[in-house]
Amino acid sequence: MQSETCVADGSNLVRMTEKPQHIVVVGLGYVGLPLAVALAKAFTVTGLDIDAQRVAELQAGHDRTNEIDTDRLNASSLKLTCDTEQCKGADVYIVTVPTPVDHINRPDLRAVLAATRTVASLMEAGKDTIVVYESTVYPGVTEDICGPELARVSGLTHRKDFWLGYSPERINPGDREHTVDRIIKVVSGETPEVLARVSAMYGAITSAGTFEAASIKAAEAAKVIENAQRDINIAFINEITQIFAQIDLSIWDVLAAAGTKWNFLKFQPGLVGGHCIGVDPYYLSNLATEVKHYPRVILAGRGINDGMGAWIADKLHDKRGAKAGTVLIMGVTFKENVPDIRNSKVIDVVNRLKWLGHNVTVHDPLADCHETHAEYELALNPNALMASYDIVLCAVPHDAYRQIDNAVLERLVNPGGVLADLKGIWRARDLDVAQRWSL
Repeated sequence: MQSETCVADGSNLVRMTEKPQHIVVVGLGYVGLPLAVALAKAFTVTGLDIDAQRVAELQAGHDRTNEIDTDRLNASSLKLTCDTEQCKGADVYIVTVPTPVDHINRPDLRAVLAATRTVASLMEAGKDTIVVYESTVYPGVTEDICGPELARVSGLTHRKDFWLGYSPERINPGDREHTVDRIIKVVSGETPEVLARVSAMYGAITSAGTFEAASIKAAEAAKVIENAQRDINIAFINEITQIFAQIDLSIWDVLAAAGTKWNFLKFQPGLVGGHCIGVDPYYLSNLATEVKHYPRVILAGRGINDGMGAWIADKLHDKRGAKAGTVLIMGVTFKENVPDIRNSKVIDVVNRLKWLGHNVTVHDPLADCHETHAEYELALNPNALMASYDIVLCAVPHDAYRQIDNAVLERLVNPGGVLADLKGIWRARDLDVAQRWSL
């Protein structure tokens, strides 16, 4: 027999079972799918996504994000659907949809609000439903925006029929060590009883346990500053990279020496995009402006990182004597060894080189050509490594590029051309090319 926790709220007495009978995860992307698969080991779970093709692929055992392999997906008890009717009356709904920024870097909450309305249409009175948000937001969104929208659309009463929780996602695409079932899960709830229930749910799936945040706003803020902190630290490294480049000093040589100090923070330079680090600082700066504080450090860091792509393109253009030519860009995903192209800053390099007059070809062994074209109107050339170019830039250090033979690299570069290696993966190689360039 399941134990019960009684929650007094004004004149209302709400019974909340400790173990949910049915959990629905809304959104089956990089965050939602691993979470749903993990939860399905301990609970009855349905994964809901509006993309029918995505659901069909998953049902066939294929995860295009490469986060869950076929054997694990096929072995899971997770039910997959794009039919909302199969998700009515659940005990817990977990929202894991993207929260990007718009064209002027303001928080774009359209997806999370659409998911909120979907959940509102599925909740039932008398179920004491808990709605947990994992999507990255600024402090206040869960309680001040999503909660009222749930009440408005559902017609149910907040803190009588449904309750709110927040648990920030910490998925790192391609990371097989820090998976959702191995990391500390920050959890929060709007009452101690809700917090206990949310904590028990997540605690059932992670070996590292949970951390119970002081409030929903504290949990929301923790997620935003985790990524803003990394963004600022990388921005410092990118800025000194640009400074040292003026005196032909390699940042890699500098970091190798500085890294011998026990408390030196080992951040690396490069393109800083992706769904978190390249976005979350803008959520924090938006909150700052709302409370009439000008976020100098946050915006300065993001400004440096947002400008890194154009700076790299300009350096390559200068290496060519400011002459336009043919360019091969190797890698378009936001980081190595993943197919994720969201908010990739490689696009900034491509667009700047095109603006400077270069003929740019892009290759990536992992990125989906249809997604890349739809997102950036950029065509990938799977046969690009068969030709030669005036400039060859390895922008993303995929393992496939690390393993390329010297003879192939030398053939890729035209006589007098430039071999550019953004992350220094070929620095130790003795290559017969006219010019070498790295950060």
